[in-house]
Order: sequence, then structure tokens, then C-alpha cells
Amino acid sequence: MRVRIVFNQDYGHHRAAPPPPQMSDWPFIKELPKETWFPVNGDPDLMHHKYVVCDSATVWTGSANWTNDSWTREENVILRVDAPEVAAVYRANFENLWTWRQVQVSGRQRPEWFELGTGIQARPYFTPGRAEKLVHELSQRIATARRRVRICSPVVTSGPVLGTLADIVQRGFEGTDIKGVFDATQMAEVRHQWSQNAQAGWKLQAMAAILAGIPFSGKVSTPWSTQSVHDFMHAKCVVADDYVFCGSYNLSHSGEMNAENVIEFQDPGLADLFAGYVDKVIARYPPAVFA
Repeated sequence: MRVRIVFNQDYGHHRAAPPPPQMSDWPFIKELPKETWFPVNGDPDLMHHKYVVCDSATVWTGSANWTNDSWTREENVILRVDAPEVAAVYRANFENLWTWRQVQVSGRQRPEWFELGTGIQARPYFTPGRAEKLVHELSQRIATARRRVRICSPVVTSGPVLGTLADIVQRGFEGTDIKGVFDATQMAEVRHQWSQNAQAGWKLQAMAAILAGIPFSGKVSTPWSTQSVHDFMHAKCVVADDYVFCGSYNLSHSGEMNAENVIEFQDPGLADLFAGYVDKVIARYPPAVFA
């Protein structure tokens, strides 16, 4: 059996919210055969993937970093997709990172629909190469939803997503059930950053309008530091009618420049499952404020 690993090499520079993942366990990694691993430069953009391809047939992916805190202290979503066609696309993405070892030239795999054999349609996206396609597809699904929208993300800072949600509030969404949840501590950090940047003023106004019109819950997590526990609301998924988006991507501007992956699914039963999960997370935390 052949095992290869790429991971983010962070240099400890200050980053805007959301915070970087935990530092890698170098003593453990250096015990592994050198030919099995390689760090990808995480400066300035993170190698933020969390996936594994098994036997060119199965992909495990989702929001969970491979850390103890991710398994025990955070909300996360993990997917297993048994489909060689999907695995082949992820394998191509991995080979690109393994060969070039740069975030900026990765993620150019073309988004295509795959039939999973159970009636479920799946379309993988990778960034930064296909970031614009992903964000606009996500925004379009939210904008055209007629029954329900569920949003679960540590932060919501992507310009197209904010604009779409603010527009929904302005034009009204009678008959569409829209709810969401984010990490309140991280969004407070975002608000502070926007308040220091004149060009981000419109985002402050958009988020205020969104929270005035759409019910969001917010988890008050521990502020990030290298020594703190990491107990964020870390799950990342969106439901729009019978479509589901899930993967490593925060709904953030910085995420569009990171190496990320998201799978878009079309299936009513899967959408029901995800919507039920998001509703449970929403119910855990108080209404969000942005002040």
C-alpha cells in the first residue's frame, strides 16, 4: 500500500479571520518516511483541503481538520463518496499539489456532474482555480431557492454571498424558509477588520441588513491562539432547496484564494439530511448579533 500526504505549512504570520488550522505535529511527521509527505507553502494562502482518496475509488472530505480539537470540540461535517469518477478528480487535484507544491496554481479541475448510481448527482469544485465558478454557483442557488436555505459556516464574508443574502432581504422571501449559523467570535473579529477598512463599509451594512431580516445563530467560541483550545463552529455546508454544498470552504473571500474543495450535490433526501443537521446546530446557540 502506498500512502502520500500533503499538508499546510504555516509560518505563524498573523491572518485575518477565520484563523489558520493548528500547527502540524512535526515530531510525528518526521518519523514517517520522507518520500510519503510534503508541506505545501501556506503563505499567503492556505492549503486548506481536508480530504483523502482511497484506492482511487473513495473520497473522504468535509470540514474537519485532522486534529484532536476537530474531533472533540467543534461542529464538523465529513462526507464519504464511493465513486471512482469523483475519486479521479480528487486524485488529479492531489497530484497537482504533490508535483507543484503551490496553492496558487492548484484547483483547475473542471467542475462536472457525476451520477453516483443512487440518483444523487455530484459536482466537485476546487479553488483557487475554479473559485469564481464555485462562488457564483453557490450564490445563484441561494438566490433562486423557493422553499428553503440553510447556511452553516464559521464566517460569511464572501462578497457575492453577502450581496445575494442582502438582496433577498431587500426584495423579501415570503414562503422561503431561510436560517443560518456562524461562529460569533470569528464574525466579531471580521466586523472589527471591516470597520478598519473603508472599502469594506458596504459589507458592514450588508451584514447588518442580513441579520435584521434572516435569523442566524452564533456560537461564542474561544478566541484563537496557538495555545488555546479550538472549539469553533467549524461545519461548512449550504442547503438551497434540493441542492447541498459541502467541503472545506468557509463562505469567505480568503477561502477563494486558498486551496479548497466543495462538492455540490443534487438530491432531496440528502438535502433533507443536511437541513436537519444545520437546524440542530442553529438550535444550540443564541441569536447572532453583529455589533
